[in-house]
Amino acid sequence: MQNNLKQYYNQNPLSLILLSGLLIRLLAVVFSKGFGWIDDQFLIIEIAQSWVDGTDYYKWLPDTIGNNGPVKFSFFYTGIIYYLLSFLELIGIDGPQSKMYFIRLIHALWSLLTIYFGYKITLSISNKKSANSVGWLLALLWLFPFLSVRTLIEFVSVPLVLWALYLVTDKIKSKKLVFWFLAGILLGLAFNIRLQTALLTGGMGLVFLFEKKFLKAFIFSLGFLLSFAVFQGLIDYYFWGYPFAQLTEYVNYNMNSAGAYTVGPWYVYLFFLLGVLIPPLSIFLFTGFIFNWKKLAIIFVPVIIFLLFHSFYPNKQERFVITILPLIIISGVIGWNLILEKLNSVRWNKISQYSIVFFWIINFILLIPVSVIYSKKARVESMEYLSAYKQVKYFAIEDVNRTVLRFPPMYYLDNWLEYDAIMQDVNIKELAKQKQWEISENQPAFVLFFQPINIDKRVEDLKKYLPNLVYETTIEPGNADRVLHWLNPINANENIYIYRNSAVIQKP
Repeated sequence: MQNNLKQYYNQNPLSLILLSGLLIRLLAVVFSKGFGWIDDQFLIIEIAQSWVDGTDYYKWLPDTIGNNGPVKFSFFYTGIIYYLLSFLELIGIDGPQSKMYFIRLIHALWSLLTIYFGYKITLSISNKKSANSVGWLLALLWLFPFLSVRTLIEFVSVPLVLWALYLVTDKIKSKKLVFWFLAGILLGLAFNIRLQTALLTGGMGLVFLFEKKFLKAFIFSLGFLLSFAVFQGLIDYYFWGYPFAQLTEYVNYNMNSAGAYTVGPWYVYLFFLLGVLIPPLSIFLFTGFIFNWKKLAIIFVPVIIFLLFHSFYPNKQERFVITILPLIIISGVIGWNLILEKLNSVRWNKISQYSIVFFWIINFILLIPVSVIYSKKARVESMEYLSAYKQVKYFAIEDVNRTVLRFPPMYYLDNWLEYDAIMQDVNIKELAKQKQWEISENQPAFVLFFQPINIDKRVEDLKKYLPNLVYETTIEPGNADRVLHWLNPINANENIYIYRNSAVIQKP
């Protein structure tokens, strides 16, 4: 049987690679509940579901009372999720967690295209050995299954980028202008999902011009512009009365708010990428990436432009650069193998082999635990807990040790209720007066206390205005959330203490 499997792999390596990638992603589909970042939950799932429910809770649409004009995010991908959620409800799948199983499954299947096209690109440019290495890395790199099931635009856009790159590098397809036009369309779609992919598209265009492929560059640009105009321009025109309204808002916002978020040194992304790819192999891959720059300028130039922009842009968030990870893997593997061939050194071949063994040992130690992370568990399950009380009309969050709210994922509440956040800069007395808490009907049915610092005193302080608060339960974060919080306290994954207001809701 082992010989048959080996023979099958030698004849059909991509099939086994894809199957392996699918199996580990199915684990993530089942077990990796919750959400990874603010963006994949609150800019995608929450918005789309509120539209399905007819509420537009976050006031993105122009006809909603309280809307202040175009938002700084494209409707394109959020609209796709809206139609997916609508379809799931149409066929009777309407529980928040039930729908997310299907959303994660669809994204897991979509991510297989990254493996497929990464393999095909490498095979076209290099050889089967390099293609196999790239395929396994794209299938089983420890972080990829977790990312693959998230609605994170930085990763959702990757298959489109690689698909386009495949069309312009494949020895047969790249000879036909129609595939250059299609590549432009695909990159236009990627742009409509993640606007910063325009840096990759621009980098590719520069390479085409430098190589004097003027006609192909024109056709490529035409496809991109058509896709951009239809899915960005016309959608914005429909909603706002003029094209590219949200793109303009996005650019203006980022120009004026560059320093409003996490700020770090220029080299933070370099260390992040080196760490994700696990040294010393990551160092060899980057060496190959740089060594091979001229032969693979079609990858090197776009990646360098993308990396330089994000490295010198003040706002630093690691997820911003995961888009280029597959491209670095492809070029890095090809380049490092070329270096080993040129060196023709037994010593360096052994060093490379030992680094690969070390990589896979560490990678497999991380792979399963990371793939099954239940991320933001406490915030998700606190909303699920409240969802059992259908009579709840209003609740409050108390997190007075912070100035920045950790948003409650209302999607899992399965209801779009009003809530107040009692933060460090909130005067409780003024809030109680404004909301007329002296009348029990106006009081929050539940109060969720975030994090344990001075919890007893905070409860007593709030009882001055809500005297009927009684302890209900504690929702704890998952193990992975605890580790992330320990590594970096900016990951606010702590206990949530739920107190019920017995003046509003009596226990049955």
